[in-house]
Amino acid sequence: MHKGLVWQCFRLLFTCALTTIPLMTFAIDIDAHSAAKPEEAIIKHLSLDMDIDFSKRIITATAKYRAEFFTASREIILDTRDLEIISVQSPLGTALKYSLGADVPFLGKALSIEVDSSSNEFLINYRTTQASAALQWLEPSQTGDGKSPFVFTQGQAILSRTWIPVQDSPGIRFTWEATVHVPAEFMAVMSGKNVQERNETGTYSCRMELPVPAYLIALAAGDIQFQPIGSRCGVYAEPGMLPKAAKEFADMEKMLLAAEQLYGPYAWGRYDVIVLPASFPFGGMENPRLTFATPTIIAGDGSLTALIAHELAHSWSGNLVTNSNWDDFWLNEGFTVYFERRIMEALYGPSYADMLEVLGYKDLQETLADLGANNADTQLKLKLVGRDPDDGMTDIAYEKGCFLLVYLENQVGRETFDSFLNRYFKEFAFKGITTERFLQYLKSRNGLKLSPEALAVVEKWIYIPGLPAECKQPVSERFNKVEALVPRLLAGEKAARNETKTWVTHEWLHFIRSLPETLEQSKATSLDKQYGFSQSGNSEIRFAWLSYRLNRGDASVMTSADAFLGAVGRRKFVLPLYKAMMKQDAMKASAKSIYAKHRNGYHAVTRQSIDELMEKP
Repeated sequence: MHKGLVWQCFRLLFTCALTTIPLMTFAIDIDAHSAAKPEEAIIKHLSLDMDIDFSKRIITATAKYRAEFFTASREIILDTRDLEIISVQSPLGTALKYSLGADVPFLGKALSIEVDSSSNEFLINYRTTQASAALQWLEPSQTGDGKSPFVFTQGQAILSRTWIPVQDSPGIRFTWEATVHVPAEFMAVMSGKNVQERNETGTYSCRMELPVPAYLIALAAGDIQFQPIGSRCGVYAEPGMLPKAAKEFADMEKMLLAAEQLYGPYAWGRYDVIVLPASFPFGGMENPRLTFATPTIIAGDGSLTALIAHELAHSWSGNLVTNSNWDDFWLNEGFTVYFERRIMEALYGPSYADMLEVLGYKDLQETLADLGANNADTQLKLKLVGRDPDDGMTDIAYEKGCFLLVYLENQVGRETFDSFLNRYFKEFAFKGITTERFLQYLKSRNGLKLSPEALAVVEKWIYIPGLPAECKQPVSERFNKVEALVPRLLAGEKAARNETKTWVTHEWLHFIRSLPETLEQSKATSLDKQYGFSQSGNSEIRFAWLSYRLNRGDASVMTSADAFLGAVGRRKFVLPLYKAMMKQDAMKASAKSIYAKHRNGYHAVTRQSIDELMEKP
């Protein structure tokens, strides 16, 4: 048989096997950020029927649940926050007893429902409210095309409860389906099996046949179109963005194939991306089958698509094998950063991956300096009880987690480590994973044969703040050449300028980071005039330059910063720039004025972080 056909058959068999895995294979871990009691009852399947009202900015819905009960009490507890519960009833329409608990900051209200013994199903009629933080409603002027309103959701970490009554814990998985009603001129897509063409009815159906946690249910609706990229990949976007996005993501199918060659068949069928309006608060969100992505990765040359590799990698680490609670967030993100760089290496070579690793290491060092090396939040195993789990979404989980896996690879060799990861993804497919369970597996006969000394280092990496001495600082030969060129470029040498013509985004970022701590205003102005940093259409380069100048009190870039902060909502960009301005007494008033002007255009996730910054003395 042809090699490609053999691989397709193997992938089909593997995926079929995954879909038959029992939903519960061992006890679900207790989650401090959910009121659910999974030892008593869990959701098995959710069916949604939703009407989206753009004028009132609410979703009115009926949610039908099939549950499994493990005790005689027949009570199930769901998480809700800022929802209006209209009624709770049996499939036959009989009212069921329910109660809402006290409102707990950032957790919301527990919804307790008594389900009678005649059926394991029940229905909830409800509405979202203006305070539902997962939802962002956009006026036409806030979208890319500027013609139609738009709405999207962002559920991670615990915001799905603000638009669906649900057991909002990453350790509780269930299947779901949905019918969405929108005005006829709009299209709705979700994180499941979608249609690819707009219809005339405004009614769209979507389903997810594999069990997922609640934070991975996502919705977007507006003036959306689709374009395929390969046999299993495609992109959704507003019409004006679609051609640019399709061109930018031309290597998506190659990324998917590279990922499968590394760690086994892709379990989810299709891998599509939707490019959202600029207010989306993250670079990307790994919603199954449909990554939600920021338009700030559209650079025109494909140089920022490592983010797509990252969200694709989540199809294994995060979506397939999921942190059981948010204290173990590094198990989602550290594995994914490592996997992302392996994909990029497979496509573009080791020197490209080396640059990503060095940039990641520098981001990690900055986060350690910002948090303080002895801060408990710099441990991989977090302690988030009583706190918003969003506090743990820092570069510690991403980069420190990744460098732990690099350490393990160096201990046993790449081939052995890849075999281990393949076993790991199969063993824990559709299961929750904790740090302790990972360590137990690491030490098992299916794990890695590590020395006692190496195991001690691993535990130090996980449970001790800061960065272990065993973390080797990565190097990049391409970056070494950039550093050698910095003084020549500052001197205005024409020959040196010619050498930058082949640079990609990462080399320019390293150049900006390698500039002197103090730089004469005239030199900075000259560089900016020559390379157009402060007006760059590449968001990463523009952000790096604005950050460099604002952190040094250069008010000459305030106009550019104001324009940039009004054009993007990605928290990675806007929060550090506001922080840089707030550190300068002369800029504080301007920072507050700029934020007041742009605040309503940011998602609630971004607003929360900047509100806290602005409230600090």
